[in-house]
Formats: sequence, structure tokens, C-alpha cells
Amino acid sequence: MDYRIELIPLAVGDVDRSVEFYGTTLGWSVDHDQVVSPDLRFVQVTPPGSACSICFGIGLDMMPTGSSQFIQVVVDDADAALADLRGRGVDGEGVDEQPWGRFVYFTDPDGNRWALQQIVRPAA
Repeated sequence: MDYRIELIPLAVGDVDRSVEFYGTTLGWSVDHDQVVSPDLRFVQVTPPGSACSICFGIGLDMMPTGSSQFIQVVVDDADAALADLRGRGVDGEGVDEQPWGRFVYFTDPDGNRWALQQIVRPAA
């Protein structure tokens, strides 16, 4: 049996600001932005190359108000990821070298934290 993670919720304070950050600033695909009523809005955004999306909105009750997530994703090249973030005006922290990977960190406007990991394989 396969278990595929396909959707991770985020708590955000301002949905439009988050659509702007993830869709325009980061350049991620805004797959859905559906306003069902004034009390219900669902937004789904997918990073390039990912099979897993994030969602946020109004009235979803998936995350407690004011909470935050820490999400780690894998990238091919931490230096290129950092350059891409900075080129888009996102304050990405420099490359953190660890024996198990090279990491770049950034935070969205609501305090949700992201780690971009370049996997490092030990030399044989």
C-alpha cells in the first residue's frame, strides 16, 4: 500500500497576502482559489516539481489560528535555491552545511518556516 502526502495546511492571517507571496513572489502554481461564501475560501498552491501542495484559506479549520508549520522540501542545489529566493526578494538564510544535507531556510509572512534541503550522499 502506498501512502502519498498530497496536501499540507498552513495557517495564514491574510489569504490575499499569502496568495501574493506563494503565487507571485515565489512563482508557485496557484492551483485553486475558490471563494464559496464570505466565510469559506480554499486556496491550494504547489511548488514546482512537487507532488504535494499546501492549502490555506478562510473557514477551513485545519490549523489553529496563530499556529505555524515547519515544512522541509528537497531541492537539487541549495546554492541555486538560495539565489532563486534572493532573486525574488525573499530573505533566504545562507546555506547551512550539515553532514546529511545542505539547507536553506526562509519564512513566509505568517511565520511558517521552510527548509530547502540538498541531500548530500557520503563519498563511497
